[in-house]
Amino acid sequence: MKNHLITARLLAVIPCLCLLLSACTVGPDYRRPSSTVPNAYKELKGWTQAQPRDHELPGRWWELFNDPYLNSLEQQANGANQSIAQAEAQFRQAQALVQNATAAYSPTLTTTLSTNRFRAASGQNVVVSGVRNLFGGVLSVAWEPDLWGSVRRQVEASAANAQASAANLQALRLSTQAALAQDYFQLRALDAQQALLQDAVTSYEKTLKINRNRYNAGVISKADVMQAETQLESAQAQAIATEIQRAQLEHAIALLAGKTPAELNIAVAPLNTVVPPIPVELPSQLLERRPDIAAAERMVAAANAQIGVAKAAYFPSLNLGAARGTQANTLSNLFTTAASYWALGPAALALPLFDGGARSAQMAAAMSNYDASAAAYRQAVLAGFQEVEDYLLALRLLEQETDVQNKAAASARKAVELMTNQYLAGTVSYLNVVTAQAAALSNEEAATALQGQRLVAAVQLVKALGGGWNANALPANDKIGGEVKWSQFLPIPIDRQ
Repeated sequence: MKNHLITARLLAVIPCLCLLLSACTVGPDYRRPSSTVPNAYKELKGWTQAQPRDHELPGRWWELFNDPYLNSLEQQANGANQSIAQAEAQFRQAQALVQNATAAYSPTLTTTLSTNRFRAASGQNVVVSGVRNLFGGVLSVAWEPDLWGSVRRQVEASAANAQASAANLQALRLSTQAALAQDYFQLRALDAQQALLQDAVTSYEKTLKINRNRYNAGVISKADVMQAETQLESAQAQAIATEIQRAQLEHAIALLAGKTPAELNIAVAPLNTVVPPIPVELPSQLLERRPDIAAAERMVAAANAQIGVAKAAYFPSLNLGAARGTQANTLSNLFTTAASYWALGPAALALPLFDGGARSAQMAAAMSNYDASAAAYRQAVLAGFQEVEDYLLALRLLEQETDVQNKAAASARKAVELMTNQYLAGTVSYLNVVTAQAAALSNEEAATALQGQRLVAAVQLVKALGGGWNANALPANDKIGGEVKWSQFLPIPIDRQ
């Protein structure tokens, strides 16, 4: 009785001792790497349209452009894009790895059924001679307490990796949305250019007809007719080239929307979209707004946790086990009158002494990986600020360029009228008219292209600012593993569908 009491007390003390030891976690605690953050954006100076505002970018940022057809395309891309579907599956995989790492906290329970048929060796004194059957059943439990925090650091690393996967998923969504919007506005700019070319072709056809009539009347030379024909055919060829570019953009939009090119036909429409005012927050908030920066930061956290995993390998590991089993010479008696036995152990404390430098190499690799991840994070921060500055500059200067270009286009149109009247009056040659018309068409196309470039730059600025996302949207450490279902603890897999 006394021995049983001592054993019970020991069994009660061991879990408490293991719990006390498990409070130790080796390795450095994580701190976000420092990075350079400017106080203000350089390219905002002198441009009131993009001054920092109190309100933020909306999550459905494309609605700022007030284009219903673009809105419908973005919704299709969010639901059917296969690259996004792939990233979502990769995020679910990362969540499963968190659950897998968390499972190391728990003991493993194993049941073993065995059968053995044998004959006792001749010449031996045995109770039962001849052929014998022996059936056995064992229920065993094994547990390795997390004495030095290796499991906790691995869970920490898996959680950070899963958060990085969630941020990468959002970054891909934003990139896909931005790419679709850019292709769409470029397509609409080509629609506007195509309309200009069609008007030019119509005008050139009328001019050619007039020139042929005047040539037949002997008023002008054959050269004027040839120049008119050349001008018309050049405009027709340019219209065909524009049609090719438009079709390729339409195909690209179909891919982003998760469709085949045959499933999407975008009707021609005028370019009426106006560049909207875009909320620009302070530079210090950009680190929380960009999903790619958030992903890089989470990768640093994962690398930091792996240092703790590598360091824990230097310390002893404790393995505890227990078993309860039965044995019988017939299968029917295995669960009734069988002989039973139990065992506490084996309990093993293993201290690594020599491994050829493997642990030191793993530690060095973990620390170097952290340094690389920290450098990648700082680079992502710098690249983020560069992109914002680039597109702020582009929007500001493109706006100025558009004003100048519109004036140039208006002057070119007046020049065409003047040259046409002078040609009809016989004071200038037809070459002057052709030159003026070519200059007018070129300036009109440039003005239209600038409008498309401004819209594309606006989309790029929205993307550079994070598209209305916030790092607070990342799942917390206690939620990142996702929902744990009871079916996961069954000894057999069940169809997740």
